[in-house]
Amino acid sequence: MTGLLAHDAILVSMAVVLFGIVAVPVAMRTGRRGLLPYAFAAVYTNFFLVSVAAVAMVYALVTHDFSVSYVAQVGGRATPLLFTVISLWGALEGSILFWAWVLSMYAAAVVWINSRRPGNLVPYAAATLLFVSFFFAILLVGPADPFGVVSPVPADGPGPNPLLQNHILMAIHPPLLYLGYVGMSVPFAFAVGAMLSGEVETDDWMRITRRWTLSAWALLSAAIIAGMWWSYEVLGWGGYWAWDPVENASFLPWLTATAFLHSAMVQERRGMLRLWNLNLVVGTFLLTILGTFLTRSGIVSSVHAFTTGTIGYYFLAFIAIVMLASLALVAGNSERLRSTGRFDSAASRETVFLLNNLFLTAFMFTVLTGTLFPLVAEAIKGVKVSVGEPFFNRMSLPIVVTLLFLMGVGPALPWKAASKAELKAKLVPPAAGACLMLVIALVAGARNVYALLAFAFAGYAAFANLREYWIGMRARRTAHGEGWGTALVRLVGCNRHRYGGYTAHLGVILVALGIAASSTFRTEYEATIKPGETISLSGQTLRLKSMWGREEPQRSVVGATLEVMNGSTVKGTMEPRMNFYPMSQSPVPTPAVRSRILGDLYVNLQAFRPDGSNATIRVIYEPLVPWIWFGGGVVVFGALIAIFPTGRRTDA
Repeated sequence: MTGLLAHDAILVSMAVVLFGIVAVPVAMRTGRRGLLPYAFAAVYTNFFLVSVAAVAMVYALVTHDFSVSYVAQVGGRATPLLFTVISLWGALEGSILFWAWVLSMYAAAVVWINSRRPGNLVPYAAATLLFVSFFFAILLVGPADPFGVVSPVPADGPGPNPLLQNHILMAIHPPLLYLGYVGMSVPFAFAVGAMLSGEVETDDWMRITRRWTLSAWALLSAAIIAGMWWSYEVLGWGGYWAWDPVENASFLPWLTATAFLHSAMVQERRGMLRLWNLNLVVGTFLLTILGTFLTRSGIVSSVHAFTTGTIGYYFLAFIAIVMLASLALVAGNSERLRSTGRFDSAASRETVFLLNNLFLTAFMFTVLTGTLFPLVAEAIKGVKVSVGEPFFNRMSLPIVVTLLFLMGVGPALPWKAASKAELKAKLVPPAAGACLMLVIALVAGARNVYALLAFAFAGYAAFANLREYWIGMRARRTAHGEGWGTALVRLVGCNRHRYGGYTAHLGVILVALGIAASSTFRTEYEATIKPGETISLSGQTLRLKSMWGREEPQRSVVGATLEVMNGSTVKGTMEPRMNFYPMSQSPVPTPAVRSRILGDLYVNLQAFRPDGSNATIRVIYEPLVPWIWFGGGVVVFGALIAIFPTGRRTDA
């Protein structure tokens, strides 16, 4: 009964969505604008119907209704309630349903916020979002139907993927990823709406889009960091980024969205890069669909990927339709997209933003090439080709260090042009930060050229961005006699967009420092020890106290208790584990991580004797890894600052 209700809700939503898609152009072409409220009502109705289907699926999961095909696939009576609920996005069909629900929510929010705006932009944007919703509805009644009837009804199910039951971050990472991914549909919808309505040359669509893009970008940033953290805490290999195809799929639209957020400022201030920005928005949306295709078509091998049948062909057809339609719309509006401004000087902020865009785009194409090349090679020649970390690191490191440098130069330069005196006053002082970080890296033992450049340019960028805060706060103190804290709060409040960007820059710099330090100075050691014996690494000593095991409702657990020693004093304990699930042929590790501000002590249980007489322990020391997670939080915080409207400006 639950599955039938949800299936019927999706069928009705398809009819409602199709009505909304048709009603908007009919209203525009015939002048019958009285149809528009009905088209907007179709958006709200679609949100309600897809919500009914999603809630029904969660109810079926929680009540263990194994007559529903998706519940029979991922449900299990022994699975804890939290992991039962989040198994909604644990396999293909449920993830498509969740995607459709998030998309319907975004569409309803767009219409709710902008329905009273005059003109044709919002109706066409709503129709575009309904078109995307229609595609996902087709998937839900076709190759990704989660509501099929199972007969005979099984008494129990296998439970969700063991990797999804091993850490709380699986309750956080996928929803953030969907909110960021699907959120990129909104700027795409406004871009298409601007081209269809003829309002593309007014730049209003871009101003409306900026906040939606920034919100989706912040959520996608948080999702990427949470995914890195999950990989680090669960997979047991001691790393957080492996250039996995599905990891890359989330990173690609982040790069183009980052480029758009920078070049959008150039369009707002100077009337330039209109065509470029439009293409970035369309490209970002296409990359989200491509990423969904890679994840759900089964053509790539990944711990993140789902495998299934023909759904990949649906995605390829949809990508082709969107790409061809977008190219036709861009070509038809090319005359209206001419820039009204021009570059006045190479020493200007807009020039740095243009270079930033070029390097971000080059980064995107590098990652895209490395991700798709094995698939293309296999399709053409029938041979499997592997593109691993060496390729990505070799190709991306020069781009990354250049972007770090530009992150320091951009905030320092003015718009239009800078005199030689301004260049000297703005660009020379941050060199002190570069020299300081370079010396620290050399003393610590770094010798790799790119590592040294990363540390130096991170120091330069950090100094340059912090200096902008210092200059503004000092000016406010001089003009208004404010305290440092008050000056900071009011400075940021008067220009949230600008200082939110600087804050996000500082977060990216922290992430870069964490990655550079953990990659350069990481040390590891593996040994087989008996209870009472010790293992040491980088000044850290661990003593094996005991081996133990226990039974949990959904799994069996074997663990080791290790004591962190300071001489003869026990500073703490760490308990790496192996988790054995009935549906998994190999154990799923849970490493133990002891985090401090300067780095992590990471311990993994590699093997053990059944009688507990010894265990093989792998110990890794990873400097500054916590800076990655903290830096990601700073990035999101900076985006939140920039999202809120700026208060009344006061002269500094």
